Amino acid sequence: MQKKLLAIFGIVVALALVLAACQPTTDTTQPTPETIIETVIVTEEVEVEVVVTEVVTEIVEVEAEVERNGAWLDTVVILAEPSTESAVARIIADDIDVYAQAATSVEALATVEEEGLKYISTVGSYNEFTLSPGGPVLNDGSLNPFGVPKIREAMNYLVDRNYVVQEILGGLGIPKFLPLNGVFPDYARHVDVARELENKYAYDPEMADSILTPEMEALGAEKVDGVWQYEGEPVTLIGIIRTEDERLQMGDYFANQLESIGFTVDRQYKTSSEASPIWLLSDPQEGLWHFYTGGWITTAISRDDYDVFQFFYSPNSAYGFTPLWQNYVITDEYLDVSEKLANGNYATLEERAELFREALYLALENSYRIWINDATAFSPMDPTVTVTYDLAGGISGTPLWGHTMRYTDEIGGQVVMAMSDALVEPWNPLAGSNWVYDMAPMRATGDYGTIPDPYTGLTWPQRVESAAITIVEGLPVGKTLDWLTLDFAPEIQVPGDAWVDWDAENQVFITADEKLAMMAEEEPAEGEEAVEVPEYFTAKRKSVVTYPADLFEKHTWHDGSPMSPADFVMGMILSFDPGTEGSVIFDESQIGSVESFKSSFKGMKVVSTDPMVIEYYSDVVYLDAEWSVADFWPYYSYGEGPWHMLAIGILAETDEELAFSGDKSEALEVEWTNYISGPSLDILKANLDQAMEEDYIPYAATLGEYITAEEMDLRYANLLDWYRIQGHFFVNSGPFYLNKVFPVEKTLTLTRYQDYQDPAGKWDRFGVPQIAEIEIDGPGRVTTGEEVTFDAYVTFQGEPYPSADIQVVNYLLFDATGILVDRGDAELVDEGLYSVTLSADATGALEAGSNKLEIIVVPTVVSVPTFAQFEFVTE
Repeated sequence: MQKKLLAIFGIVVALALVLAACQPTTDTTQPTPETIIETVIVTEEVEVEVVVTEVVTEIVEVEAEVERNGAWLDTVVILAEPSTESAVARIIADDIDVYAQAATSVEALATVEEEGLKYISTVGSYNEFTLSPGGPVLNDGSLNPFGVPKIREAMNYLVDRNYVVQEILGGLGIPKFLPLNGVFPDYARHVDVARELENKYAYDPEMADSILTPEMEALGAEKVDGVWQYEGEPVTLIGIIRTEDERLQMGDYFANQLESIGFTVDRQYKTSSEASPIWLLSDPQEGLWHFYTGGWITTAISRDDYDVFQFFYSPNSAYGFTPLWQNYVITDEYLDVSEKLANGNYATLEERAELFREALYLALENSYRIWINDATAFSPMDPTVTVTYDLAGGISGTPLWGHTMRYTDEIGGQVVMAMSDALVEPWNPLAGSNWVYDMAPMRATGDYGTIPDPYTGLTWPQRVESAAITIVEGLPVGKTLDWLTLDFAPEIQVPGDAWVDWDAENQVFITADEKLAMMAEEEPAEGEEAVEVPEYFTAKRKSVVTYPADLFEKHTWHDGSPMSPADFVMGMILSFDPGTEGSVIFDESQIGSVESFKSSFKGMKVVSTDPMVIEYYSDVVYLDAEWSVADFWPYYSYGEGPWHMLAIGILAETDEELAFSGDKSEALEVEWTNYISGPSLDILKANLDQAMEEDYIPYAATLGEYITAEEMDLRYANLLDWYRIQGHFFVNSGPFYLNKVFPVEKTLTLTRYQDYQDPAGKWDRFGVPQIAEIEIDGPGRVTTGEEVTFDAYVTFQGEPYPSADIQVVNYLLFDATGILVDRGDAELVDEGLYSVTLSADATGALEAGSNKLEIIVVPTVVSVPTFAQFEFVTE
């Protein structure tokens, strides 16, 4: 196709290069010049001094045929801008182009609309008050009331969530009581339980005080002149209050509420970078904080919130490597329920619903977090910029932003993107930063086996060619998309040669047959009966993924190394090794998450390496087959990573020079492994030299079968060249590579990777998300005991919402006390029109007073349900 392009011809008037030593003979990382855009590129190397005295740029408009791979943009500069108001002003002044932050400032939104800026709306961010689990008597002898579950639970009554949403957020959000996102499918599925709990824990400061007082007195505290004291000193609570957004006002509000019931509050205002070492990485028993103004973002639409109860409350969480999560104490009942949900240990939707009910009630009784609001956020940008965004995670939450961000009127160019912070914590794939400010650029530098749909949350194939899912008959699993298959079987056997466990000391996998033989040889403990050994292992789910036959020819890492089967096998090993005793990188903080994984893991098998075919067996079952695809792409919990990049970190941790997790680094008093900056780089460089000298292959007994001597030499040589040129060790394989890092300035630059195999427009296919709108009409007064009908008009942009795109329209009827009286499905009358008929028995169950009818619309084309309420009086 014909496109108008701006070709930039860089005319260098004076350029002096002073070579201090020999340069590498081959630069596998430097971008190749485009056919149409001709530029002079100077790459600053470790041993090259570059002096540019003047550069004159001439802009020439040309006509050309565009054949572009990888990203649409040439570069993206990412920087920190804590203030939404300042960010908007900078967009207007052409200083930045995109503010990829989930912003909630009403004043800033008004300016955006007045100035004609573009913005996108998202629903995936939410806020809470994190309460310290330390104590109740801390190491220094002071008191932490939040160490008592009853006191934590009481805090729910102390917070007026409606006030926060209306007065602090200006209506940009909804009150939140639960760990479920209020606009995701599981909230709609369990809205009856949600309404029960929202009614039970409604704002009631007198209730909070009545629960708090006997618990405080039982701890030995007393109230003197309205102030709680412990051993003669005021009970002082340290609040770590974030300053970049609405959490500043929220933190002050919570501090005021705590002071109103007798606590003394030490308000410490901090940015994310300043706060993280305190609330996340310090030992809660040290008492450096008591509450923190937490903010989270769900980076993709969650169709199945099976793991939120484990993630936010259990030491077996993915965050289990942090001191905060390690201090969480949960009841056996909560552990059982959360593990069952996390592992899909249920047979029917009814059983699942009951587990959700139990988990929701137990979560509120536990209350390590006081949930405040789900935000309706916006992200402003220059009108000439376009980008695909996720309805939940916005721009920063989806991998698609790196593929789709561009100017509407030109190809290439540079976008300056800001967020409220940048470069918060170390980058490493195993246990590095999980801050959205760090993960956002990593999503653009990494690649994926599958990518979630930004509107539905269902996964689409990115590198995977095909997938076949098999589920045990009777389990509630469905399929929507055609790119994969779903079958059911009476039984799923795990093959005898599948890997089912890991021997960390010998660094080899244990096959199913070997595991069964070991079980048969085990002697029962004294007083216990011998365990019957099965003939074979079984699973509830089987996933088979197939990659393209030319994957290892076409797909390269940013340092020029072709991807290989070893990258996949390394990921399989690291699913077990860090949390398994006997490992050279054993990390005690990883035990819980590894054990939780193993409780449902049943086996995996590399069927073929040409093409790459992997089987996976598990007892975890998701409602959607698309979520059941286990692709084993080497994208870890905290970023993508090739085996040779991870190898030098493993070698450094083996010698206790670095540690992948913050918890272990603190325990060893060494640096937290950081592949992009800081003291880690010199240590990693020394270990790269050692790896090259010793022909080091990590986990050689297993990984050595997948790595040739030629591959090993090439990988390490490429990594060395990469470090000499880029000055860091962060190697990924996505549409951008990490080019420059400035930690002090909190700025980084991403540059288009020109050897990326996909055409630039591959993911330019998502239109406007069709969020349903509801208007309810009906009588304002109803006579009890009489049948009555209400109409619900369901539209999108003023037009009737197609019934073919709607999964269900439900209704709930609540009496004047908030008790659920009736529920059911609305009846389709015509396109966009539904009716709800309340029977005489239903209205007869209502007392005189104000009642509420709630309508819930669940579309299929977006996974964001819409809620609407209608109040009427019974007499």
